Amino acid sequence: MAEHTAEIVWERGDQDFVSNRYSRKHVLRFDGGAEVPGSSSPHVVPLPMSDASAVDPEEMLIASISACHMLWFLALAAKQRFVVDRYVDKAVGEMAKTAEGRMAVTVVTLRPDVTFSGERLPTRADIDHLHHAAHDACFIANSVKSEIRCEPVYPT
Repeated sequence: MAEHTAEIVWERGDQDFVSNRYSRKHVLRFDGGAEVPGSSSPHVVPLPMSDASAVDPEEMLIASISACHMLWFLALAAKQRFVVDRYVDKAVGEMAKTAEGRMAVTVVTLRPDVTFSGERLPTRADIDHLHHAAHDACFIANSVKSEIRCEPVYPT
């Protein structure tokens, strides 16, 4: 069993907590040493109590799904001996109420644009198969209830 850790640190300082006008800025620390500024989304908690330049939990979820899919896609493409030069995904998550009336990220749409080179170029069917296999293998996609769509941009 692999264990993954993150440390989230928020401190009140001299802010008036009970007025609900405290900063939601915090720090995310990861086991490899990376530190990332975090905050609530300005869509959820208005400025200045949130920080639009920091990463919010919804963005982290979407980025996590996208990154996991990409890493699996790259591994599977290499195994098939396709040379990937560039992979860009402009992933989008949609917030909506669930059937139970709770807000959730209900749909995540991945839009990977992959550039290949070399003598062996994949067909559209090959690309579709790689994305399907990457989705099935992705640990994060297998961990969430949200619908995850993949709408690749195909080479022209």
